[in-house]
Amino acid sequence: MEQKTKAWLYCRIDAPEDTHGMLKNQKKELYDYAEQMGFTVIGCSEDLGTGLDRNRPGLIEVENAVEQGKMDVLLVKKLSRFGRDTTQMLKFLRGLEQSGIKLYSPLEGEIRLKQGPSFFL
Repeated sequence: MEQKTKAWLYCRIDAPEDTHGMLKNQKKELYDYAEQMGFTVIGCSEDLGTGLDRNRPGLIEVENAVEQGKMDVLLVKKLSRFGRDTTQMLKFLRGLEQSGIKLYSPLEGEIRLKQGPSFFL
């Protein structure tokens, strides 16, 4: 029996209040994408607030799940959902790569770091 790829979802919006259901819509889009890709969703983390704050509960939950080997892939609507600090984002992406976690986005496909002078996307 073939084992399905385990996916974790991460959602973030900047607004302190989700008055228009943007977070709910983002989550639905990621669940739909996971189904389309044939992934089994095993967890979901979310944050409300600025991408400049690195210590967000949802992002910390993602990092813990990576450390515990709970996922094979991480799904995010778009790369900017991880944050607005490029240095911190690259560090996070390298950590995923070193852990063997693939990153996917319904808007950007598979996101990965490249080797060589043009190392980012």
